[in-house]
Amino acid sequence: MSVIVTPAARTARLEKSFDLAIFAAMIAGACTFLNVYCTQPLLPFFQRFFHASEIEVSMTVGAITLAVALMAPVTGMIAETIGRKKVIVPALFALAVPTLLAATSQSLHALIFWRFAQGLFVPGVIAVMMAYINEEFAGRVGTVMSAYVAGTVFGGFLGRFLVGVIAAHWNWRAGFVTLGILDLFGALAVRQWLPLAVNFVPAKHVFKSARDTWGHLRNPRLLAICGLGFTVLFSLVGVFTYVNFYLAQPPFNLTPAELGSLFFVYLLGCVVTPLAGRFLDRHGFRRTMLLSLGMCLGGLLLTLAPSLKLVIAGLAIFSSGIFVSQSAATVLMGQVAGRARSAAAGLYVTFYYAGGSAGAAVTAWFWLRGGWPACVGLFAGVSLITLILALAGGKSVAGGEIPREPIVETAI
Repeated sequence: MSVIVTPAARTARLEKSFDLAIFAAMIAGACTFLNVYCTQPLLPFFQRFFHASEIEVSMTVGAITLAVALMAPVTGMIAETIGRKKVIVPALFALAVPTLLAATSQSLHALIFWRFAQGLFVPGVIAVMMAYINEEFAGRVGTVMSAYVAGTVFGGFLGRFLVGVIAAHWNWRAGFVTLGILDLFGALAVRQWLPLAVNFVPAKHVFKSARDTWGHLRNPRLLAICGLGFTVLFSLVGVFTYVNFYLAQPPFNLTPAELGSLFFVYLLGCVVTPLAGRFLDRHGFRRTMLLSLGMCLGGLLLTLAPSLKLVIAGLAIFSSGIFVSQSAATVLMGQVAGRARSAAAGLYVTFYYAGGSAGAAVTAWFWLRGGWPACVGLFAGVSLITLILALAGGKSVAGGEIPREPIVETAI
């Protein structure tokens, strides 16, 4: 006896599948970013524990972002050849290995090594997922991309918070074990719920992907968007790395657990980011970037106040502004690239995380010479550069509007 599926039932099934796919994308983003910045609340503690300088311990952040920058183009080319999910799921499983091994570190150099190893697998999620979303959710890219970014925001908060609290009440090694276990559970969930791509057309070989990457390097609008990504993560990593040293000093004197709790401000991004997607769809790229700049500058100014509440409010506003610009940039990146989106995403991620490494290193010079006020001046200047690059990247879109379809209509 055949079963008749009504149109309403078919629609409900498709919507359920769509919801699970979005949830899987959010989990993938969250599990990845559990690891990337998890050492930030521990930096003042590591400085004492390993008898190291601020610059040396900040490399536990800079090493992972450097590895991501180096590996992203390679991962993008591989994903153009073998498929999206076939890269995303193994990367999540592999990420758990160096995360667990980081707990065995007996020296700062060993910890930095395992942090670098973690970064080698991160592009397998972040670069490929951006391409996956742009391909599979036509007409709903802004909403889905914002949901994915919201997952990365939550993961960024949770990793810092868990490691800070566990280090304060147990030890820092247990924090890495906890994150490794969460990575494994997340990988299992993504393998189950993330559907195979249906709009993916593989490149015939890796050299074709390399040629695609070279072609993207000759696209000035795409390069401007990549530069935007560089400045965005430069500011984000710089602020949330060196604010820990600032708040660990008098008059604040925060502990690792309290510094970990500070990243509750990231949860505001879970609300702001989906709203940013709707704002982007309605008002366009340029207005969205102007909003982001105002939030970043206003938040930075508040962090100069001698009040912990105002500093926290400033960090919340600043980070929300960064999430707004990141959502806008990732959507425009896929549409400006038009073709070979994994290769384009890999290129974007390279610039983005190179900015993170630069933010961890360059900010040290300003911190050592002028303290937190000098750092704020640096980040304000970088925010203005971000706006200039954003206007260059979106200049040929009339009125700053983001098109619903790729600007270059080519097969992927």
